[in-house]
Amino acid sequence: MPGFPTAAEKLPHALVALFKGVVYEDAAPRAWQDLLELQARVRDYVAVLGLELLLNEAEGYAYLRQCRTSDGEEELPRLVPRRQLSYPVSLLLALLRRKLAEHDTAGGDPRLILSREQIVDLVRLFLPDDTNEAKLVDRIDAHINKVVELGFLRRMRGQPNHFEVKRILTAFVDAQWLAEFDQRLTEYRAHAESGDKHE
Repeated sequence: MPGFPTAAEKLPHALVALFKGVVYEDAAPRAWQDLLELQARVRDYVAVLGLELLLNEAEGYAYLRQCRTSDGEEELPRLVPRRQLSYPVSLLLALLRRKLAEHDTAGGDPRLILSREQIVDLVRLFLPDDTNEAKLVDRIDAHINKVVELGFLRRMRGQPNHFEVKRILTAFVDAQWLAEFDQRLTEYRAHAESGDKHE
């Protein structure tokens, strides 16, 4: 009868899971447990590649980020690509992050679930007016799909028009950024009023 896997056997599984993307406790409990047990070894391993492990045990997610280089240090080639986000997608992320902060303040269910209609209503105020309602909603749907692809929203099983806002969003849109959000919203409104439509 085979014994329990050793740390040397678990390490490759934990690393591969991380290199594929964000590891969530609820979606990949085995990889998550391996990461918790082998945190120090994982950190040492990825540091050689110029990466750092960001693990939030309370929220149940972990991912890799490129290490920041100090002044005078040569920057390593990027293993984790930077994504250039369009105006509507970055706007949607900001609005979802603010909604998550409001939800946390209210207490109750730790998960924030929003319907497609709620998300559309959040965004439409900041997009240029479009006389064609169906076209506007189609565009917002495309932005929602992009945010799902990025891993910040998850479609609810059996309820395709409902989405869970993933808590990893708090790591990408931090509290300081959120504190400047009102100023950013003013800029977004000005952008919308300019009639400049970004897809």
